[in-house]
Amino acid sequence: MVALILGMLFIAFTVFSVLPGAPLAWGANVVEFLKGFLPVLSGFIGFIAILIGLADIKDKKEAKREEMEAAKNN
Repeated sequence: MVALILGMLFIAFTVFSVLPGAPLAWGANVVEFLKGFLPVLSGFIGFIAILIGLADIKDKKEAKREEMEAAKNN
């Protein structure tokens, strides 16, 4: 319950801080940050996707090898 309330408070603060009429008006700063961070984030996500793909290929080869060994033993 505490996590839910904290989450709602953080989201409310985020919305309040980026609104143009609010005292903080950090909207332009947030957009500038996202412009700089999104290429780095997309590169990181791409790298993780490659690692997941390589692990999947490795798992499929291992499963195929185990199936062949099980077929030899039967």
